[in-house]
Amino acid sequence: MEVLLREAKEKHDEIPSNLKEQIVLEHAPLIRYIVNRIAVRLPSHIDLDDLHNTGVIGLMDAIEKYDPEKNCKFKTYAEFRIKGAILDQLRSLDWVPRSVRQKSRRLERAYGEVEQRLGRTASEEEVADSLGLQIEKFHELLNQVRGISLVNLEEIRGTNSDGDRAGTFADIVEDVNSENPFASLKLTETKHVIAETIASLPEKERLVISLYYYEDLNMKEIGGILGITESRVCQIHTKSVLRLRAKLKSMLER
Repeated sequence: MEVLLREAKEKHDEIPSNLKEQIVLEHAPLIRYIVNRIAVRLPSHIDLDDLHNTGVIGLMDAIEKYDPEKNCKFKTYAEFRIKGAILDQLRSLDWVPRSVRQKSRRLERAYGEVEQRLGRTASEEEVADSLGLQIEKFHELLNQVRGISLVNLEEIRGTNSDGDRAGTFADIVEDVNSENPFASLKLTETKHVIAETIASLPEKERLVISLYYYEDLNMKEIGGILGITESRVCQIHTKSVLRLRAKLKSMLER
């Protein structure tokens, strides 16, 4: 299918409608997979059919904008566009209540403050104690904010001397058609910061992050491997993301 798409782009610079339909049908499982992955971190009232339709729109956009000369596989480009369309839709919905966002920021600050004071990774008990919560209530709080554990890179890009947002995260991503050494260095440093931050997580949290984001396992499958409940895996995942957000913000604001 990709060969046909490349030929249509290169020879005619337009895609026949029947080919578009075939591409959409062929990539339907990919859209479904992406929606289901994102849905794990969303509250139950979000309509997954709407997200699937948004994913189809993202795929159609990918078909129109795909450039064979970029030397990128269409499936890789399509996945990027589908995810982007769905996340843009979720951001526009503002599906997370203000109270949940406040709780998430509270947890994020707590992790950052406790770990800065101790100079090491904080345990659940230490963070719960700093919040004046019993460990059961702390776990309840983690469950309440798990739907906000999508990381928006725009939120961690830092500020300028006036306290305003300093451009966008896209400003530090390397343009494949450019030889800008500053952008390349900045991207390398950012990857290094993220790698260091993940490496500093407790072993079980690193394992959950690895199995979820690199091995593409779902929460239930991870629970089976670790011998814990799916709910506990969700708690560990949420806690890991909150810890990562706090550490990344701290590093990027230095």
